[in-house]
Amino acid sequence: QLQLVESGGGAVQPGGSLRLSCAATRDIDDYEIGWFRQAPGKEREAVSCISRTGGNTIYEDSVADRFTISRDNVKNVVYLHMSNLTPDDTGVYYCAANPYCAWHEFVVTPAPFYSWGQGTQVTVSS
Repeated sequence: QLQLVESGGGAVQPGGSLRLSCAATRDIDDYEIGWFRQAPGKEREAVSCISRTGGNTIYEDSVADRFTISRDNVKNVVYLHMSNLTPDDTGVYYCAANPYCAWHEFVVTPAPFYSWGQGTQVTVSS
Protein backbone atom coordinates (compact mmCIF):
# COMPACT_ATOMS: atom_id res chain seq x y z
CA GLN A 1 0.00 0.00 0.00
CA LEU A 2 1.21 3.48 -0.84
CA GLN A 3 2.05 5.27 2.40
CA LEU A 4 0.64 8.79 2.70
CA VAL A 5 1.17 11.47 5.35
CA GLU A 6 -1.30 14.29 5.87
CA SER A 7 -0.34 17.74 7.12
CA GLY A 8 -1.43 21.37 7.05
CA GLY A 9 -4.34 21.30 9.43
CA GLY A 10 -4.91 23.83 12.16
CA ALA A 11 -7.38 26.08 13.94
CA VAL A 12 -9.03 28.84 11.93
CA GLN A 13 -11.98 31.16 12.27
CA PRO A 14 -15.07 30.79 10.11
CA GLY A 15 -14.37 32.16 6.67
CA GLY A 16 -10.71 31.25 6.88
CA SER A 17 -8.62 29.08 4.60
CA LEU A 18 -6.21 26.18 4.90
CA ARG A 19 -4.19 24.09 2.48
CA LEU A 20 -3.78 20.44 3.38
CA SER A 21 -1.00 18.31 1.95
CA CYS A 22 -0.87 14.58 1.37
CA ALA A 23 2.70 13.47 0.79
CA ALA A 24 3.98 10.12 -0.43
CA THR A 25 7.46 8.65 -0.19
CA ARG A 26 7.32 7.23 -3.70
CA ASP A 27 5.69 7.97 -7.05
CA ILE A 28 1.98 8.67 -6.97
CA ASP A 29 1.49 8.73 -10.76
CA ASP A 30 -0.41 5.44 -10.79
CA TYR A 31 -2.82 6.33 -8.02
CA GLU A 32 -6.04 8.18 -7.75
CA ILE A 33 -6.09 10.01 -4.42
CA GLY A 34 -9.07 10.86 -2.29
CA TRP A 35 -9.58 13.16 0.67
CA PHE A 36 -11.86 12.10 3.50
CA ARG A 37 -12.81 13.63 6.82
CA GLN A 38 -14.25 12.51 10.12
CA ALA A 39 -16.11 14.93 12.34
CA PRO A 40 -16.38 14.27 16.08
CA GLY A 41 -18.91 11.54 16.74
CA LYS A 42 -19.53 10.89 13.06
CA GLU A 43 -18.39 8.37 10.50
CA ARG A 44 -15.64 9.14 8.06
CA GLU A 45 -16.95 10.67 4.83
CA ALA A 46 -15.49 11.36 1.43
CA VAL A 47 -14.73 14.94 0.45
CA SER A 48 -12.98 14.84 -2.92
CA CYS A 49 -11.03 12.73 -5.38
CA ILE A 50 -8.50 13.42 -8.12
CA SER A 51 -7.53 11.21 -11.04
CA ARG A 52 -3.98 10.04 -11.76
CA THR A 53 -3.14 12.95 -14.05
CA GLY A 54 -5.33 15.50 -12.32
CA GLY A 55 -7.61 15.74 -15.32
CA ASN A 56 -10.67 14.68 -13.34
CA THR A 57 -11.78 15.90 -9.95
CA ILE A 58 -14.97 15.54 -7.99
CA TYR A 59 -16.31 17.04 -4.77
CA GLU A 60 -18.96 16.40 -2.17
CA ASP A 61 -21.75 18.94 -2.66
CA SER A 62 -21.17 20.93 0.54
CA VAL A 63 -17.55 21.69 -0.38
CA ALA A 64 -17.75 21.88 -4.17
CA ASP A 65 -17.57 25.68 -4.38
CA ARG A 66 -15.06 26.07 -1.54
CA PHE A 67 -12.48 23.28 -1.81
CA THR A 68 -9.99 22.58 -4.60
CA ILE A 69 -8.02 19.36 -4.95
CA SER A 70 -4.81 19.32 -6.95
CA ARG A 71 -1.69 17.23 -7.31
CA ASP A 72 1.99 17.55 -8.13
CA ASN A 73 3.23 14.23 -9.47
CA VAL A 74 6.83 15.47 -9.47
CA LYS A 75 6.77 16.26 -5.77
CA ASN A 76 4.45 13.31 -5.04
CA VAL A 77 1.99 15.52 -3.16
CA VAL A 78 -1.77 15.99 -3.36
CA TYR A 79 -3.27 19.17 -1.97
CA LEU A 80 -6.67 20.17 -0.68
CA HIS A 81 -7.13 23.91 -0.64
CA MET A 82 -10.06 24.83 1.58
CA SER A 83 -11.60 28.29 1.70
CA ASN A 84 -14.58 29.94 3.38
CA LEU A 85 -14.40 27.32 6.10
CA THR A 86 -17.34 26.78 8.43
CA PRO A 87 -17.62 24.96 11.77
CA ASP A 88 -19.17 22.04 9.87
CA ASP A 89 -15.78 21.50 8.22
CA THR A 90 -14.21 20.65 11.57
CA GLY A 91 -12.73 17.18 11.74
CA VAL A 92 -9.73 15.01 11.06
CA TYR A 93 -8.82 14.96 7.39
CA TYR A 94 -7.29 11.91 5.75
CA CYS A 95 -6.04 11.12 2.30
CA ALA A 96 -6.17 7.68 0.73
CA ALA A 97 -4.67 6.04 -2.33
CA ASN A 98 -6.72 4.20 -4.92
CA PRO A 99 -10.22 4.88 -3.72
CA TYR A 100 -13.05 4.11 -6.10
CA CYS A 101 -14.01 7.45 -7.66
CA ALA A 102 -16.93 8.05 -10.00
CA TRP A 103 -16.54 11.19 -12.07
CA HIS A 104 -20.13 11.93 -13.04
CA GLU A 105 -21.72 11.63 -9.65
CA PHE A 106 -20.16 11.92 -6.24
CA VAL A 107 -19.13 8.42 -5.29
CA VAL A 108 -15.77 8.10 -3.56
CA THR A 109 -15.17 4.88 -1.64
CA PRO A 110 -11.93 3.85 0.05
CA ALA A 111 -10.27 0.62 -0.98
CA PRO A 112 -11.33 -2.37 1.13
CA PHE A 113 -9.36 -2.73 4.37
CA TYR A 114 -7.50 0.50 3.68
CA SER A 115 -4.94 1.31 6.36
CA TRP A 116 -5.49 4.95 7.27
CA GLY A 117 -2.80 7.37 8.34
CA GLN A 118 -3.05 9.66 11.33
CA GLY A 119 -4.74 12.45 9.46
CA THR A 120 -4.55 16.15 10.16
CA GLN A 121 -6.92 18.03 12.46
CA VAL A 122 -8.93 20.96 11.14
CA THR A 123 -10.83 23.05 13.66
CA VAL A 124 -13.06 25.90 12.56
CA SER A 125 -14.29 28.00 15.44
CA SER A 126 -14.76 31.61 16.44
